[in-house]
Amino acid sequence: MFTKLDNFLKRYDELMHKLSDPSVISDNQQFQKLSKERSDMSEIVETYTEYTSVKKHLEESCDLLKNEKDADIRQMAKEEIPGLEEKLKVLEEKIKILLLPTDPNDERNIFLEIRAGTGGDEAALFAAELFRMYSRYAETMRWQLEVIESSGSGKGGFKEIIAQIRGHKVYSKMKYESGVHRVQRVPETEQMGRVHTSAVTVAVLPEPDEVEVQIDRKDLRIDTYTAGGPGGQHVNKTQSAVRLTHIASGLVVACQEERSQHKNMARAMKLLKARLFDLMLQKQQDEMAKTRKGMVGTGDRSEKIRTYNFPQNRLTDHRIGLTLYQLDKIMEGHLEDVVSPIRTHFQTEALKGG
Repeated sequence: MFTKLDNFLKRYDELMHKLSDPSVISDNQQFQKLSKERSDMSEIVETYTEYTSVKKHLEESCDLLKNEKDADIRQMAKEEIPGLEEKLKVLEEKIKILLLPTDPNDERNIFLEIRAGTGGDEAALFAAELFRMYSRYAETMRWQLEVIESSGSGKGGFKEIIAQIRGHKVYSKMKYESGVHRVQRVPETEQMGRVHTSAVTVAVLPEPDEVEVQIDRKDLRIDTYTAGGPGGQHVNKTQSAVRLTHIASGLVVACQEERSQHKNMARAMKLLKARLFDLMLQKQQDEMAKTRKGMVGTGDRSEKIRTYNFPQNRLTDHRIGLTLYQLDKIMEGHLEDVVSPIRTHFQTEALKGG
């Protein structure tokens, strides 16, 4: 492990040297490629640098405890050692996780699909609130979010909303959000003050590259129709909406958000490719699961992953037993305290399985 880490440091130093070379700086393509490689390596290099610093400090403290004649200095060293040993252990576990093979999809953009489940209008309202939560989170991460398709409910909620999110490592942060999100609260229409339970499903689909999913036009049924909802006379009076049916898989996607039929077609095609790619990934994961014992967190979208309890201001993620009493903050898009422990949990599980 440490030989590998030393090689990381050497390569990181090489990259720093190259990125200060005027010939590299003037070559935009090469500069971006090397900058990305450096960025991808920075966390492990910083963690290993901290590890070596703490290890050196620990060795010095142990040496003082053994050889120092001054009793006060020996006592200080003795008190420091347990904390340094614990910190070293934590850093070593972090390094092991960082050295795990990365998910090849982590760098991808995503399609986020949110659908109201059981609970009628209350579920639709919560779907809208979840979309707002993810939108705020995307803002904090400096990602770009674009609505692809939406279907509103009568009270300001969403029966369904689909968005594309683009940015740095979107899928790596969002991939564990797929599943059933349950909400417990008193609806505004509830006269007796009783807590109701509703559900919303979330699906996170990585966006494939063009070459990874090819669709022949003869395998599609293409329907155009008049868009509904807001958008003015132009949207509502022209055949700008597009519905694509992939005959072999039975998948159907639609898009009516743009005025242009051409733009709606392009968006719908991207979404269809993402769903087909997702089917491929699900099939691969099913095959892997057959040969893996004790698989935790299947990613099955019928799995209840989280409960949002508004009366208690509580969020519970059932997969890892995480409970936070800061639901108001989380609903404003402060998701890192949820996303980070979940990622760490599944990385740790992968380390055990490896």
